[in-house]
Amino acid sequence: MSVDERRAMIIDAVIPLLIEHGREVSTRQIADAAGIAEGTIFRVFADKEELFAAAVEKFLDPTAANRALRAIDPQESIEAKVNDILFLLRSRMTGIFGIMHAVGMSGRPPQAERESDRFVEVIGDVLAPDLAQLGVPIDRVASFVRLIAFASAIPPFNQGHEISTADLAHLITNGIAGHTAEGGSVHAS
Repeated sequence: MSVDERRAMIIDAVIPLLIEHGREVSTRQIADAAGIAEGTIFRVFADKEELFAAAVEKFLDPTAANRALRAIDPQESIEAKVNDILFLLRSRMTGIFGIMHAVGMSGRPPQAERESDRFVEVIGDVLAPDLAQLGVPIDRVASFVRLIAFASAIPPFNQGHEISTADLAHLITNGIAGHTAEGGSVHAS
């Protein structure tokens, strides 16, 4: 196994351990999860801090998330696609909050600025068949979806009254006015 392959294997093994145990994860736990001898870690990484930094960098890399977003079926309804986008984003953001908390990071993730334009492009591609139906430009749609996914992934905002991904997708695609297809309003009783 090459050094790069071993490095990737160790990083993949440490990510869930970091989320579960935080910085207190032991090199023994890491080695056991990776199926290697403990000393192998230090042949690839100078210390645990370098390993943690590499794990956070990999976890924050948007490549896999963008690939998953692009895999959404373009033939689905717009609401189904927004539901799928929200599901993926909520999962990603929950994981980001978890790993940032685990390693003691605060503030905005370091890749957030670079990821923004690419995210709008990906959402534009996913919703391309529906552009004529949108009431706002695609960059605003991307902002709305990201904001709602972000807020709904923050535990204190959801405790005791969690809103489902399907409910959020319905809200984004239909709003709160409750208009019927005939143009009249629907009032909840």
